[in-house]
Amino acid sequence: MEVKAIFLAFGLIAAQLIHVCSSPATVPAFMWSRLSHGTSQDNVKEAVNYQTISPNNLAKFILSEGGWSNFVCTGKNPHHNVDVALVFIGKELQISDISRSNHPDPTLINLLKQSFRSSNVSVAFPYIAVSDENETLENSLISGFAENCGHELEVKNIAYMGSCSLKGQNLKKIGGLRSFQDFIDAKMAGLRGRTDLIVFCGEGSEESIHAESEGNVLSKIVDFLELSGSTYTVLYASNPYSSNLYTSHLAMRFLAEENSSTNSTHCDGVCELKSSLLEGLFVAIVLLIILISGLCCMMGIDTPTRFETAPDS
Repeated sequence: MEVKAIFLAFGLIAAQLIHVCSSPATVPAFMWSRLSHGTSQDNVKEAVNYQTISPNNLAKFILSEGGWSNFVCTGKNPHHNVDVALVFIGKELQISDISRSNHPDPTLINLLKQSFRSSNVSVAFPYIAVSDENETLENSLISGFAENCGHELEVKNIAYMGSCSLKGQNLKKIGGLRSFQDFIDAKMAGLRGRTDLIVFCGEGSEESIHAESEGNVLSKIVDFLELSGSTYTVLYASNPYSSNLYTSHLAMRFLAEENSSTNSTHCDGVCELKSSLLEGLFVAIVLLIILISGLCCMMGIDTPTRFETAPDS
């Protein structure tokens, strides 16, 4: 009986620890467009999807609720073209950063908020689960578009720039912002035709100290699309957990908190992870106490039921 109880208790403890450790990281995503190409009768504006969904399901929602199926899926609506569908993969933003007043990249925060509020179609996805370490977020999204379209994508080009690592054939590499401008100028000067799907992947601050901020890069891209007269829609998704250096940064944070965060009331991703681990540890300790108490009862050993103060000498 005692052995059975021990295995049961440790099984419960292991289940709690596995639950804590296996919870996937979640990242935010935002989609917006000034065009009215949603699939519903009323435009989807300032909507928030609070479900925890996979990148594949995010692609499905973008196609359906965001209306992207009209111009990236074969045979959907050949007369409803958009010049550029931009997928911007960042590596800095976490969902808790939206409410912060001292984010290191205020340009990015302001751009996302303004675009979300002023666009005809806008949807926020606070909880995108990224758990597949062998697949980049950009690849998951592109394959998700193709899978949920049911066949090949009906786009003119799939182009990429920045630090993207895309898999597939007939991919077009764009060298940088200057090359991006040349690419858009050439498109607008000729027959515009089908949509170009362009993927940009940024670099986290841990990867390149001298890299331009995400907010500045995204602002330049959007500003140029506006000036060129292009019709466009944007999907911004952040995946700070994709960087190995970011993982090392998390490990260092566990060992020694920075002085600047000592008096902060903000709980970031590291704080939330530590909180979950502490909760799991607390549950494990409670179960262990219950196990010891049960064994003592079965063995006829009295256990104290309350704390008593020592008598005065």
